Order: sequence, then C-alpha cells, then structure tokens
Amino acid sequence: MFQGAFTALLTPFKKDGSLDEEAFQSFVEWQIEEGIEGLVPCGSTGEAMTMTEQERKRVISLCVEAAAHRVPVIAGTGSNCTAATIEMTKFAKEAGADGALLVTPYYNKPTQEGLYQHFKAVNDAVDLPLILYNVPTRTGREISEETVIRLSYLEHIAGIKDATADLSHVPVYKNKAAKGFCQLSGEDALAVGYLAQGGDGIISVSSNIVPKMVSEVQKAWRRRDWNTVDVLQLKLADLHKAMFVETNPMPVKYAFSLMMKGEGVLRLPLVEVKDSSKKYIGDVLKELGLV
Repeated sequence: MFQGAFTALLTPFKKDGSLDEEAFQSFVEWQIEEGIEGLVPCGSTGEAMTMTEQERKRVISLCVEAAAHRVPVIAGTGSNCTAATIEMTKFAKEAGADGALLVTPYYNKPTQEGLYQHFKAVNDAVDLPLILYNVPTRTGREISEETVIRLSYLEHIAGIKDATADLSHVPVYKNKAAKGFCQLSGEDALAVGYLAQGGDGIISVSSNIVPKMVSEVQKAWRRRDWNTVDVLQLKLADLHKAMFVETNPMPVKYAFSLMMKGEGVLRLPLVEVKDSSKKYIGDVLKELGLV
C-alpha cells in the first residue's frame, strides 16, 4: 500500500515558539517538488509530543491541504493513551490523511497483550490504513514479532515503521504477516539493507534535507539500477550519521536553519546541538553542496 521514500516531516516554529504555518506548507511543497513519495507529519521528528492537541490537528490539516492528493500523507496520531489515539486517528481520517502512524505506547509499559489490545482498539474504531511504529529506544517497549504478525491480520493494520535497527524482522514479516503488509524502515543508514531483506521503503529523517537523493535511492532500487543505489547510498552515509549525532530532531533542525529554510527553533526539552555537532553537520552539508 505504501512504498518508497516518505519524509518524517520536521515542524517549523517561529522564534516565539508558535507554529510557522506558512513555512510548513512551503516546506511540504518543496518536498513534493523534489520528488518525495510520501509525507509523515506529527511524528518524532515533528516534535508531536510537545504540541497541543489542537496544534497536532492543525499540522495534519495543513499537510493534507498542501499535499493536495499528490502524494500520500500518513499522519502521526499515536500516544500512550488509547482513547486519545483513537480520537486523533479519527480526526486524521476526517482531515483526509491516507493513513495513520501509531507509535508504541510509551511510559505505561504495557505487556504484549496490552500492545495488541491498544492497536486493535484503534483498528476497530477507525476505517483508515494504520502503520505500527516500533521504536523501543524512545518508548521503552518493543512490539514483538509475534504481536506484529498477529496484528497484521486485523483489517486496518496496513504495515509497520520499524526503527529497531534489526533487519532480521523483515523476512519474518514477509513470510508470516498478512499478504500486503508493508514494511518501512525507520533507520536511514539501513535503508538499502532493509530493501535487500524485502522491505518496501523508508520513513526518513535525512529526506528533510535531501528529499531528491533519498527518494532516488528507493526509485533506483525499484528499477534495479544498482549502480545508482550504491553511489547515492555512499554519498548519503555521512549525512545519515550527522542527522543522529545528537537526539533527533535537534541535528536536522540545525541543518534546516543552515539551508535557510526556517529558523530551526526547537521546543523544550529539546535544545540546540552543541558547537562541535554544529561544525560536523555544517561540514557534511558543505561536502554535499547544500550550503
């Protein structure tokens, strides 16, 4: 259902900390012009957890409006509260999103049965393709392979964003999950390895900065242009590393500001990257000819 390169969109804020709606929609337009294949607002990179409910709804609406059905929009609607997740996912459907990204509930420390029941409740409540978001380094809970496979057979569970950095999951789901269950990598550095194992694409942080290059890796893979895949992935290696030199989205927000696409403002508790990271990120962008 979903394949290729999706951008885990950052959210531009003004100097006073408010949403920069104009900058956000301009950013979405640039992403599409550069060839990105899908958009994911209100995820980890988008700082959704420091937004109010109304702000998240506004960002989702702005993204859907700007995309104008040219590429699919998978809205980040998950939280650690099942009722709140259902409400936000219903809103995403009403706003016109093509799918919803559901992060593993954090802080509560649910069991595997609790995780299953959480995602099942959203599946039962909203008629919208749902993408599981497995990111245990942020949530403290990993969705087990058995639970993912079990969930894949529910009507609206369409796929997974796997940010576990474990490529061995891919063939397991390919063999045992429901037919058509899509697999999107959540790790830029493993994009090609993920495809090689049988994955369908990536939800990328680096594509905030180089959407054309990141999407071309995916497109070249699909047309079996292995030379282009190799050249681009090697060229992108340092950028992928730089985007995670400190906690995401701190590095990508700094890169965003260097490219003069926005202020790079973060919301607490996130802060600017340290000076040594700024130099590193700046040097990588210079090498790529981006600044």
